[in-house]
Amino acid sequence: MTSDSPIQASSTQMTAIAAPPRLTILILLSALAVLPVNMILPSLPHIATTFHADFALVNLSVAGYSIMTALLEVIGGAISDRFGRRPVVLTALAVFIVASIGCVLAPNIGVFLLFRAMQACIAPCYSVALVVIKETSGEREAASKFGYLAMGWALAPMVGPLFGGSLDELFGWQACFIVLAILGAGAFVLSIRELKGTTAPSSRTNGTHLASYGLLLGSVRFWAYTLCMACSMGVLYAFLGGAPLVVGDSFRGSSAKLGFYMGLVPAGFILGSYLAGRYASRIPLTTILVLARLLTCLGLSVGLILSMLGITHSLALFGPCMFIGLGNGLTMPAANSGALSVRPDLVGTAAGLAAAMRIAGGALIGSIAGLFLAQSATIHTLFALMLISASLALLAALYVALVERRAVRRVS
Repeated sequence: MTSDSPIQASSTQMTAIAAPPRLTILILLSALAVLPVNMILPSLPHIATTFHADFALVNLSVAGYSIMTALLEVIGGAISDRFGRRPVVLTALAVFIVASIGCVLAPNIGVFLLFRAMQACIAPCYSVALVVIKETSGEREAASKFGYLAMGWALAPMVGPLFGGSLDELFGWQACFIVLAILGAGAFVLSIRELKGTTAPSSRTNGTHLASYGLLLGSVRFWAYTLCMACSMGVLYAFLGGAPLVVGDSFRGSSAKLGFYMGLVPAGFILGSYLAGRYASRIPLTTILVLARLLTCLGLSVGLILSMLGITHSLALFGPCMFIGLGNGLTMPAANSGALSVRPDLVGTAAGLAAAMRIAGGALIGSIAGLFLAQSATIHTLFALMLISASLALLAALYVALVERRAVRRVS
């Protein structure tokens, strides 16, 4: 593994996108990529009843979807480097529309799960949206737009269960998939009009996707940006898995109250994403990255101190945890922009690989935290575990700043 500096792609390697698409269509694509993940959660019992299936089997429509999403993120980004951004988006949307209709018409649980897995083809649209922004914007402008993109990406899973539950109650669970098919069709029409440019296949000596992954994984800069994102997501996953375990009893069985307090974290993420969108074009990305991780570490340190002092009020836990969302909302746009800058000739592959590594790394950290919490389900243990992951993210951010500073000195 070697340290590297940004490599400018030649004009023969890729053609510029003819006209930058409007940011609204890219936000729509990113939101649609995550909306199906949990929109059907309230409908799972009704789906199980319809197909006379065991609930655990029906639950595969969520777990299996997430696994397919991670795999397709890796593949979709590389394919977009070879065949262009527009064909990947249109193909993904077309398959998504067919799969959504297939879920409605499925005669049994097996066919339903097959079409549900096919729905995951929409996942690469988020990575491609990042790529399109990166190819049509300067580095700081791209990070700013990434912030607004992240707001849509965060809002979709927040409103998804409420939206899906309302549709299920009014019209039945099939309505969720009908609405998803309609949204997919609308995005398809808009993408035909907006995504008029494309990227030509890049010229590489070996021409294999595995070699592309090797080039990225051999980059210290790529690893630093990706590990920063993975550890940041690890903090979130540890919180999502641990908070209900350590404080659930204090809410006396009120899931609504617990859900309200846990909503402070995604609210913080939206605020952080908004701030990134507003200020990333004016502030160096490495500065944003370091400040974001410092904010999270500071907030979690306060929470740990309060828990060690025996202060058990709900706000003593969830107030400091809001800095998890705030820090991640600032981190993701800056880190994504940096990861996509490592190899401009492999920007699609980088987007997909970074997304998959971010999800997998965060899930791994969350699982490890869960093992420790199973042994000691206390608030200060949760804060300590989250602070460890946040500190690792801060170290990665500091290393990114050091590497980028050295790169600038070599160029000058």
